[in-house]
Amino acid sequence: MAVGERASSYYEQARPELVALLPPALGRVLDIGCGAGGVGRAIRERAGHLTGIELDPAAAERAAETYDVIRVGPAEEMLEALEGPFDTVLAYDVLEHLVDPNRVLRRVRELAGPGALLHVSIPNARHWSLVRDLVFRGTFGYTTAGHRDATHLRWLTPSDLRALLAACSFRVERDGHAPLTRAGRVAERITGGRSAEFLVHQWWALARPAGD
Repeated sequence: MAVGERASSYYEQARPELVALLPPALGRVLDIGCGAGGVGRAIRERAGHLTGIELDPAAAERAAETYDVIRVGPAEEMLEALEGPFDTVLAYDVLEHLVDPNRVLRRVRELAGPGALLHVSIPNARHWSLVRDLVFRGTFGYTTAGHRDATHLRWLTPSDLRALLAACSFRVERDGHAPLTRAGRVAERITGGRSAEFLVHQWWALARPAGD
């Protein structure tokens, strides 16, 4: 796949495995890092109003065909210019790209309406391949895309993600990962449910504002 094709595919992702976890009615939605609008197109009929933030101008132009409002620029700056409240906030594979994810999440907390839903996903820093590369290959193993994309500035384990959300006044209701492979399910049974964090590349969390 050419570089341009790979970039286009990245921005077009609809993330069905994450969208399936959202409730039927989403109200006013803020999608941070909306790409070319793949997620927006998937949830358009479930959202009363769609606002997207996207750093890449070309992707944002494509997303504007679906979203009611598009803000083009860094999430930190664009969030300051927005007015809430929002009922649903999505941040799929965003936090790892930020210099200060705490700042962004604190601002999201200010924009979140009562009982709002925050859905985030991250690359899982506890995946076994990272330890393999560090210990046996002597490299962190950055790549041009995927789990260890060279643009990632932050690395979080599931425990780190829960702690980060709590520090920014969010209460995690559920967290988890995509379905395991057959071998992964066997490992889960053998380890009493303790192996999943080492086997999945991504982790997600559904959270609400603390105190609501």
